[in-house]
Amino acid sequence: MAGVTDFVFRGLCKELGADVMVTEFVSAEGILQADGRTRKYTEFTDEQRPVGVQLFGADGERLGEAAKKIIDWKRPDFIDLNYGCPVNKVVARNGGSSLLKDCGLVASVAEGVVRAVGDQVPVTAKIRIGWDSTSVNAVEVARILVDCGVSSVTVHGRTRSQGYGGEADWDVIDAVARSVAVPVVGNGDIASGTDVVRRKRETAVAGVMIGRAAMGNPWIFREAHDFLTTGTGKPATLEERWGLVLRHCRLAVDSGRYGDERQTLTSMRSRLMAYCKGFPGARELRQRLCHVTSVGEVAEMASAQMRHGEPGPDARF
Repeated sequence: MAGVTDFVFRGLCKELGADVMVTEFVSAEGILQADGRTRKYTEFTDEQRPVGVQLFGADGERLGEAAKKIIDWKRPDFIDLNYGCPVNKVVARNGGSSLLKDCGLVASVAEGVVRAVGDQVPVTAKIRIGWDSTSVNAVEVARILVDCGVSSVTVHGRTRSQGYGGEADWDVIDAVARSVAVPVVGNGDIASGTDVVRRKRETAVAGVMIGRAAMGNPWIFREAHDFLTTGTGKPATLEERWGLVLRHCRLAVDSGRYGDERQTLTSMRSRLMAYCKGFPGARELRQRLCHVTSVGEVAEMASAQMRHGEPGPDARF
């Protein structure tokens, strides 16, 4: 979720009902060597709590130093260790899911951070179920992490080799939840409130993590709460969806974190296209959003859809 769960988007998700959130993951070396540029990825407000800062790396001592530095800046509610990222440039640096191939390294990383942090904040971890189909070792890895002092484990139900293809294996997630004495959170293929209810009912997980589905549908958190408390849920209306899209744009511009308005909207194009799933004329709308450079252009598209249910005027004026 790098480039997605930034400061602005997390605030919106919190308003919509997200209970616990995690920052974009950051490199421990980035924290230690380029902290001025990297610090922005770890920012959060008190309104967003409870929130954790997620780190990746393969050197437990260096990760521990980075965790202490983050705590000194602004104490998060927990430090989360990433053992799950499948991206090549992370794996090539022996980070993310590559650690799953070496249980000794899994332990040394966790031990280094738990030792450095002490009792200041809890340390949690996110893993995948294994490196590939021949090495599904999530139960073993989770037990190692708990033995090292990790307070909670989140399990994404795919191997690294699957990437984001195929189906998440919730049987393995359930096995992990039943094998350790700390809370286990399940992740993978959660696209609706009914998915949340089903996984909580059918497995031993303590909670459910929602990732990619929130990119285009942050209302999923509200929907999940509704299903959990009342058994029913109501999808967001087109008006609500456009309202949040425009608010996201304005908040991002006002934050100044991404440059001026043109730079901000350029950086947000992929995010805006993700929001469009299910909109009238979504295909044409996405093509136009590829060229958007101002909030006004997005507002024009929204107004046209509210009036006519059409994609709106060409945004490339």
